[in-house]
Amino acid sequence: MLVVPVFALVGCAHHHPVASAPAPPALTPTGSVVGEDMEYVASHDPIDTLRGMASWYGPNYNRHRAANGQVYDQNAVTAANRTLPMNSLIKVTNERTGQSAVMRITDRGPFVPDRILDLSMAAAKETGLYRAGVAPVRIDVYQAPKPIREGGRWCVQIGAFAHTGKAIHLRHQLERRYPEAQVIDFAGPTGHWVRIRPAGDNREQAEAIERHLHPAEGNAYLVRLD
Repeated sequence: MLVVPVFALVGCAHHHPVASAPAPPALTPTGSVVGEDMEYVASHDPIDTLRGMASWYGPNYNRHRAANGQVYDQNAVTAANRTLPMNSLIKVTNERTGQSAVMRITDRGPFVPDRILDLSMAAAKETGLYRAGVAPVRIDVYQAPKPIREGGRWCVQIGAFAHTGKAIHLRHQLERRYPEAQVIDFAGPTGHWVRIRPAGDNREQAEAIERHLHPAEGNAYLVRLD
């Protein structure tokens, strides 16, 4: 699971002395949907529907900064997805139990093969997925702040690696292979990652990079950054 935003990763890459600057804003916990969101879902049809396997994430990530820049709160009803625009309003239905909950996309993940959604602990409990751990779900999208199928800023994320050295070695290889792309390595809660951002953050280029990566190099995931 990615919980470190791009600006933070880049900022950690160098250690040049800098002039004093204003303190960064305090982290704000990510919250659940508000009443207006619930009313909107109840009175509108979805604009898109996805199906796949969902899991949930909690203790290792709780109180860390999520991909939306806020603090992940496992007790708020939220979800992580790799490709829907950040802050999309969705309704998640457990296709085994019929239980559902309304929430927003606040993070990126899951970074596990063959899964489409990671629920917060609270969302997992509301949808009856908490004890099972994994279940098939239907994701109905009701609002998206940006087009779902077009545009966006994209990258490929590879990992997680247990050792920093493997991530650094892969970064050097990919820098030679994709000289026009931005390639970085960084540490996350579950290991070390490598990220490739093609020039212009283009989706088609990111998809091409993902297709050409060899499985032996690590699990590769197409990720939307916005």
